[in-house]
Amino acid sequence: MSRPHDGHRSFFPVGNPFRMILPRGAHLSRKLTAVLTSYEDGLASSLRKLKPEAASNVLTLSWMKLAVDCLSELHTKIATLITELELPVSDWDEKWVDIYLNSSVKLLDICIALSSELARLDQGQLLVQYVLHVLDSGNQVPSQEQLKRAEASLNVWMERASERSPRLDNCLTALQELSGNLCLMKVKHSAKGKVLMRALYGIEAVTVFICSVLVAVLSGSSKPLVEFVVPEKFGWSKAFNDLHKAISGELSSQLCRGRVAAVKELEEVEVCARQLHALTSTAQLDLEEGNASLAHAVSHSKEV
Repeated sequence: MSRPHDGHRSFFPVGNPFRMILPRGAHLSRKLTAVLTSYEDGLASSLRKLKPEAASNVLTLSWMKLAVDCLSELHTKIATLITELELPVSDWDEKWVDIYLNSSVKLLDICIALSSELARLDQGQLLVQYVLHVLDSGNQVPSQEQLKRAEASLNVWMERASERSPRLDNCLTALQELSGNLCLMKVKHSAKGKVLMRALYGIEAVTVFICSVLVAVLSGSSKPLVEFVVPEKFGWSKAFNDLHKAISGELSSQLCRGRVAAVKELEEVEVCARQLHALTSTAQLDLEEGNASLAHAVSHSKEV
């Protein structure tokens, strides 16, 4: 089995376009051809949606949400494809099941790590919201007690903001194993099996790449980025390779600069939180002058 980054031998026999879909000698019925074509067209369409107008837009929570939505949609589509193939799991080759289960377990570990990091960010958001609530006294000047409570909460927030979930580090190994084992398995005597393996290759390639981007952005490190090129024989290869090229170069250049927070929205929140922290300290020393600046900072932080 050859790996994607090793390159697959291209096969474009003259006269039979269906041989561009599956290896020589494989026969596809019209139904199987339609099922595979529909799936791969949908895969290409989703990848084109993910290509940002500016590569730097990948460093945003909005793009990350779009990427997760697309992944969810693609996993629903492959479930539909398996149903349409009318190939129950009981008829799967043992090797197919092993590959599917091994990949699923590693992907589950990655999803747990990402969920853990997002939960940590949510906790930080609650702290910031609490601080804004404490400092929002309407037209009244915050009391000394309010300023102390806000400053204490901001101290906790800044300590947590500099932390990174250790589970994200574990994702690197899982992503390397998934990308290293990524290949199109050969199937000799089952046209349905060939379609299934081709579809699983597609969803796994896209999932591994997008997960590597999410981990890289949230961890602030370009190390998890997966590098490989999808062979041209796949209908969605151009959309994938264009997306990969657009994102990888931008992420590598920005994250290698040693930025602490890669996500733009998180950087903006951090700037506001540190400003609030400095002003709460100042306001405690000079309530009138300090609170004038503090009120403006609170208003700006709410907008962010």
